[in-house]
Amino acid sequence: MLQLGPEEFESLVIDELDLLPDDMVDGLDNVIFVVEDRPEDGELDTLGLYDGVALTERGQYGFGEMPDRIVVFREPLLELCADLDDLRDQVHITLVHEIAHYYGIDDDRLHDLGWG
Repeated sequence: MLQLGPEEFESLVIDELDLLPDDMVDGLDNVIFVVEDRPEDGELDTLGLYDGVALTERGQYGFGEMPDRIVVFREPLLELCADLDDLRDQVHITLVHEIAHYYGIDDDRLHDLGWG
């Protein structure tokens, strides 16, 4: 397993987030990005999670709503990756995948697009 401490991992996630296209992130509203060690179930097969209501499913949404969360899980990604370059690629893919859920794109469509 690749070794990277929580602070270094979070920094890598921020760097990858900064590299995403502006048109992908500029539309995000009331979304926070969070790094956690692993999913609540303790399994290592989930790399990320979108926790919120997709843009396409929002009715009246506005002031006072709790922010949606995009969670990136450190331990599953470290377990999956052989080196830092691979980790950067997988974090990038995970961010795109979870942001796509915010925009209402489901897993089947993401797989069709090569972001599954």
